Amino acid sequence: MSDPLPFVDIIDSQLDSFFSQKRDEVGEISPDLVPLIEYSHGMLRGGKRFRARFCYWGWRSVAGTHDAPPADSSEHPAFVLATALEVFHAAALVHDDIMDRSDTRRGEPSGHRHFERHHQQQGFGGDPAHYGESTALLVGDLMLAWSSELVTQALSGVRVPKIIADTRREFHTMWNEVTLGQYLDIHEESAWTTVSDDERFHRAMRVVTFKSAKYSMEAPLLLGASLADASAEQLSQLAHFGLPLGIAFQLRDDLLGVFGDPEHTGKPAGDDLREGKRTVLIALAESEMSPGVRGVFNDMLGDPGVTDDQIAVMQQTLRDSGAVERLEGIIADAADKARAALDRAELDGEAVAELHRLADAVVSRNS
Repeated sequence: MSDPLPFVDIIDSQLDSFFSQKRDEVGEISPDLVPLIEYSHGMLRGGKRFRARFCYWGWRSVAGTHDAPPADSSEHPAFVLATALEVFHAAALVHDDIMDRSDTRRGEPSGHRHFERHHQQQGFGGDPAHYGESTALLVGDLMLAWSSELVTQALSGVRVPKIIADTRREFHTMWNEVTLGQYLDIHEESAWTTVSDDERFHRAMRVVTFKSAKYSMEAPLLLGASLADASAEQLSQLAHFGLPLGIAFQLRDDLLGVFGDPEHTGKPAGDDLREGKRTVLIALAESEMSPGVRGVFNDMLGDPGVTDDQIAVMQQTLRDSGAVERLEGIIADAADKARAALDRAELDGEAVAELHRLADAVVSRNS
């Protein structure tokens, strides 16, 4: 994906500076804390920076070209706010991996597995798994606090109280919604068998909306736009674009979690099936399965010991149900809805063009 400005370099520079400062701060407390900084910084290296990009272009869509910072102005509030979202996202991933019992993230050990290994390598006493999980939980909490700190930094030079209040409100709304969405995800794994097929679909879509879609696309857009003092109408236009695009983004992620190439996703093939995630894809498929097929499928779903051959059987069962084709249709419809909303929006033309390019990248991604 081409960049009108060296965006990744700017965000990387922000992160390097921030974590260098944090390393010095925690080192004064205890050198035992430095591994927390090193892991957090390492986790934030690389990535497509989608949330940061949507935040910046949400800002540009309102601020316009004439207020655009030069490419070397990495301290601009819009870039700092975009960086805050990357740190927030990393925190959400650390917590999500604990709750999903995921062993890997981006081809590396997930946070709790990383610190479990650290415990073992250092020859510590006690339970390595408990140490790893507890440490990762605290690392996620730290990154949430750091993301809030970066929001404060972004707003430190703003002199308009309304902009400060609106931006903070959008940030805390995002934080609340993703936390509630994460609970709904946990809840559905337990409540799944107690509800009807039709209800499962709507419940799974609710999880998609609040756990991922809103904070992945809609919230970054609204945060950036709020920093530019957006009107209520401009915020509404961006929300009508961001929410359906976020839904398409997460549904694509659900497909990749089952069918994605490990070389691209950084996770084992069919990892979501081993974790037993009750996604929209699963809801669509189960509604078309015979009782016998459903019974066999659900016996394997969520079994961490399921073999690669069994994963292949489950993948074929999902294809045979028609669920993959139906989900691709839902993704396409959501993406079309987002693009149509953006075309109707009265926003900066260059920003609209870039948001269209980002939408294409989100929907067609393979990792």
